[in-house]
Amino acid sequence: MRPGSCCCFFLLGLALFVSGCGGSQQQQQPLQPLPQQPITLAVSPQSAALATGQTAQFTATVTGDNSGVIWAVNGIAGGNSTVGVIDPTGLFTSPSGTQSSKAAITATSKRDASKSASATTWIVAPATVAATSNPQVALLTISSPDDSNVSVQFGTDTNYGLTTWTQPATETSGPVSLFVAGMRANTLYHMRAVIQFTNGVQFMDADRTFTTSSLPAAHLPSLTATTTPGMIPQSGVELLDMLSTPASAIVGVAVSDLGGNLLWAYDPGLTGVIANPVKLLPNGHFLINFSGSGTDGTNSVLQEVDLGGKLIWQMTAADLNAAVAAAPCTGCNISVIGSHHDFAILPNGHLIVLAALQKDVSGVTVTGDALIDLDQNHHPVWVWNGFDHLDINRRPYLFPDWTHSNAVIYSADDGNLIISMRHQNWLVKIDYANGAGAGDILWHLGYQGDFALQGVADPTDFSNWFFAQHGPSFVTSNTTGKLSLVLFDNGNNRAFPNGCAAAGQLPCFFSTVPILDLDEAAKTATLTFHPTTPAYSFFGGNAETLKNGNVEYDECATTTPANNAAIYEVTQTSPPQTVWQMQITGQYAYRGVRIPSLYPGVQW
Repeated sequence: MRPGSCCCFFLLGLALFVSGCGGSQQQQQPLQPLPQQPITLAVSPQSAALATGQTAQFTATVTGDNSGVIWAVNGIAGGNSTVGVIDPTGLFTSPSGTQSSKAAITATSKRDASKSASATTWIVAPATVAATSNPQVALLTISSPDDSNVSVQFGTDTNYGLTTWTQPATETSGPVSLFVAGMRANTLYHMRAVIQFTNGVQFMDADRTFTTSSLPAAHLPSLTATTTPGMIPQSGVELLDMLSTPASAIVGVAVSDLGGNLLWAYDPGLTGVIANPVKLLPNGHFLINFSGSGTDGTNSVLQEVDLGGKLIWQMTAADLNAAVAAAPCTGCNISVIGSHHDFAILPNGHLIVLAALQKDVSGVTVTGDALIDLDQNHHPVWVWNGFDHLDINRRPYLFPDWTHSNAVIYSADDGNLIISMRHQNWLVKIDYANGAGAGDILWHLGYQGDFALQGVADPTDFSNWFFAQHGPSFVTSNTTGKLSLVLFDNGNNRAFPNGCAAAGQLPCFFSTVPILDLDEAAKTATLTFHPTTPAYSFFGGNAETLKNGNVEYDECATTTPANNAAIYEVTQTSPPQTVWQMQITGQYAYRGVRIPSLYPGVQW
């Protein structure tokens, strides 16, 4: 640069300014480094679930650093200490073996070891499938490495199609075992466990297979089911409570599909007793009451069994009497013959058990009924005694078997109970009030009861009422005030104001399935559906409305042909159209109930 010249230079990136005006030069400023971008890391996927021995590719996204990352895998507390390996590219290989575990996959910046990110991986050991004492039920066991929910999909091919219910698992609870039930006999089934982790990640185990066997041929019930062409029955399975002659070895407690194929059965190994009733509990077990012939409650045994056929708990007549004798509740000082015909399962876990007891009335031994409220520990906490609340002089049918009750249902809206008294031709509502009630009778429904019958051409025609009825159930979701009930009206001692069986008159014996709209305040009962059944059933039976609006009813004991039963699903039309039917040969069917599946809360 020549002296005296004047120039200005700007050098990009050095911030250097030179001015030569007047022959002087300003001092150069020091160079400043570029500000460094912060390092951030993210690992994807953030979570994964793998089978043992499986691989998964993890990826690290890094900003502010192009030096790369170091991958590492570490066990998380509660998991297996051997949690697999990961290579420099992020390819993770889970450990082999039979133990489930939980691992943290971590990527750390090579330039700054304080910068890292992690993902969670669950490693699930393979499920095992074992046989149970029930030839058509398998037990699948799988261990979940973390809090999750477990279910099983199953079917005759790898499309599966059916599912069990879902059960919770925790990392400390150990393996989860699920019964796989609802399979046909002598058939190869595919099944796989499904684990749903709390963050939404789902794991599906590999396909497993199981081949069912069957009961001995002599033990198999004879079931023939038919769907009317063009009709679609309510989906689900049929829970059957069948009665056999004492010498018969045919199973009485069973579940079939709508094609009449046996899916599940239970043999208690007891002699001289029959089941009535059978109900699915909220815990997935069945509760069954067994009792002998003769006086109600004879040799009774109330049993809870799981799907594999294992006895969980039972209460004999002697056990029930001992429990009542030890209970401090009002009215508990009674002695009963045993439990019989029905029980109600309450939302709080209590059981309302129907029991028979006897009393000497003017030298005659009269059999009546009691209701016993058993709490969650099967201790009596409330008792109702029919002898204290009914007129002993009302004896319309088969006295001294005075009441012969056969059903009890719980009214959720007011906490009261409705009991079906066959030999009184009545449904009776009892003040239970969820255990706080005094036991007073709130109303009597039926012939000579508290309600006026409407919806009939001739209100004075007594034959429109039900007689010697069985198996009532609620039609409406509301259970008090204005409500509807359906039941099976056997009709044994039907009252005819003008006689029966003569020319132009009704036959003396026929059964019906009435739906009654009740107005508890006005005390009116309106018949809205009242078909006569194809055959007269002289005992047993039940009726219910299904989700699709159809009515299902059970003809327990048909007279033509004898010793048979039939179950029908029909439309609520006039006349009703048969949608589906099941014929049962060689056995009576005390009840037939459409349930969604063999698992609470699951619809098949």
